[in-house]
Amino acid sequence: MLHGTGYALVASAALACWGAPASAQHGEEAENMRLLGHNDLQARSAYQPIVQEQDGRWIAYVGHHGGVAFNPLTGQVEQNGVSIVDVTNPRRPFYLHHLVPGGQMVQTCTGDDLPSGTPGEVYLLATDGNNGHNVWDVTNPSAPEQIATLTEDLNGTHKNWWECDTGIAYLVADLRPEGWDTNRGLKIFDLSDPHNPVFIRNFGMVGSQPGATEPPVRDPGVHEATVLDDRVYLAYGTSGEGALQIVDNTALLEGAPAPTEENLLAPVISQLNMPDYWGGHTAWAMHDVVLPEFQLFEEGSPRDFVVLTSESTSNSCFEPMEHMTFFVDITDPNFPFPVSNHHVPESEGFFCDRGGRFGAHATNWSYTDTFYKKMVVAAWFNAGMRAIDVRDPYHPEEVGFYIPATTANTDERCAEIGGIEECFIAIQTNNVEVDERGFIYLADRANTGLHIVEPTGEARQIIDSPAEGDPGDDDMDMMVQLP
Repeated sequence: MLHGTGYALVASAALACWGAPASAQHGEEAENMRLLGHNDLQARSAYQPIVQEQDGRWIAYVGHHGGVAFNPLTGQVEQNGVSIVDVTNPRRPFYLHHLVPGGQMVQTCTGDDLPSGTPGEVYLLATDGNNGHNVWDVTNPSAPEQIATLTEDLNGTHKNWWECDTGIAYLVADLRPEGWDTNRGLKIFDLSDPHNPVFIRNFGMVGSQPGATEPPVRDPGVHEATVLDDRVYLAYGTSGEGALQIVDNTALLEGAPAPTEENLLAPVISQLNMPDYWGGHTAWAMHDVVLPEFQLFEEGSPRDFVVLTSESTSNSCFEPMEHMTFFVDITDPNFPFPVSNHHVPESEGFFCDRGGRFGAHATNWSYTDTFYKKMVVAAWFNAGMRAIDVRDPYHPEEVGFYIPATTANTDERCAEIGGIEECFIAIQTNNVEVDERGFIYLADRANTGLHIVEPTGEARQIIDSPAEGDPGDDDMDMMVQLP
């Protein structure tokens, strides 16, 4: 358990710089984590990193927010797309290619995993900004080739989920052109053969469908879908008026697709509504968590949980409440119930005074056995990446953190404070991911790039051990021990 050490010097510096020029920067801070490597990603605002093993190499695909930056590989100023980085050696991540058009969300599958894929090929599902979704052949990550356009001419996209064993893709897309009242609904495709995509259906919250007579009970904007076993977990609302929906995947895929209230309700097992000041950004499940403390009770163990995260969206803490990560017991999926949370105490680092956003944003997505049911890592904007021991979701504990140093590329973040605009240089860790080797990837929203870190100390001990009740992790042999 951490006790807030390591913050005092930086916090004092932040207070001293209140109202100072935005050029003020800060060094790294860490506990039970160490930096291995860094790539500046051409100083582009970064969103989602995904790491794919392919042909004996480890390749990171990093989606970007909108904007432009100079690409030294082409000598051209380009719209932000997808950075493709070889991270086989985490100490020397090597930039391979900047993919345009591209966007903030990326997912990968291999032809060996997909039911109708071409063996040996690797595919990338990526947004085209807010315009649409495309599929690329990235078998040669230095020379991607577009092979399919799924949607286009939209005015809204976001985080997508692609099930490699079935090929089903759950795309967040603008449904207003089809009469819905949301720019973030769900479009479901069969991408088992990425060269020949098949549309299945649209889906969203009741009240947002064409012809609805009553408004939705919460914000109907789907932020993302995740899938585990035969359940789909939908996070709505992002940062306010949120909801968690638990959906029967078979009923969703095989049910009547017409967007009537009856058809939209049919696959929904339950819906947990959140307060106005919290929203659903990430809903990521852990099933069959073994809890020795409760094994003597009839239904005490194993149990199922969703890690539900609400996103901070305002600089300098100008929002009603700190956004945090919640643990929801879904053992009975008809009655999801929050049982605990993880948050970072603001006073431990005086984070509201550092500038930029402070609060949760997203957790890792990978289900690698190296981390699954043992440790979740969460992006916390100016508080960096936080590592959470989730072996007992009723009592999650922070066991490490890493806050990268700012650089000359780090963009300023501004807020009106006391009627005066104040600007600060602050790390904005936006998204995080993990891989089978035990490495953690941090993508920075404020143009600072991609950081690769590894757990040490107590955090390392947790991922080195099997999850409770597991005979051993399939990925343990993949883990790398670096000096």
